[in-house]
Amino acid sequence: MRSADVLADAFGRIREVVHDAVDGLSADDLAFRVDPEANSIAWLVWHLTRVQDDHVAGVAGTDQVWLADGWAERFALPFAGTSIGFGHRAEDVAAVTADGDLLLGYHDAVCERTIEYVSGLRDADLDEVIDESWDPPVTRGVRLVSVIGDDLQHAGQAAFVKGVVLRRS
Repeated sequence: MRSADVLADAFGRIREVVHDAVDGLSADDLAFRVDPEANSIAWLVWHLTRVQDDHVAGVAGTDQVWLADGWAERFALPFAGTSIGFGHRAEDVAAVTADGDLLLGYHDAVCERTIEYVSGLRDADLDEVIDESWDPPVTRGVRLVSVIGDDLQHAGQAAFVKGVVLRRS
């Protein structure tokens, strides 16, 4: 198995967890928050997808799906089109509302672009330094693994919130 295959598999697994967390829920369920400061499933899925879209586009040198393919307009969120959710306050989280089709449509589009990109990487590509502002500098491989880790954490949080939603019914 090549490193590119491992990365593609990991991003595919994120997609599976995201689908499991969203499938079968209404827009109200997706907007549910355990408390007023907590993240909703809608925000978690939007955020993890925005992070993946932003970071993978950055290492690939491509446009983000969010901006290039009209997802920003479809979501119509009240913050900058470049926002990926870092630093969001409770009211920002509450503003991210969407139905499952919209959330999964965007996530699937980003996942497809990501898997297409990582599938073409060679092992040597992963060693290339892409961000020298960190100490130590960040390589392409480290950035991609960082996205996988972040996305899996948020997808797991969304799955947890789904369990809470289903138990309150």
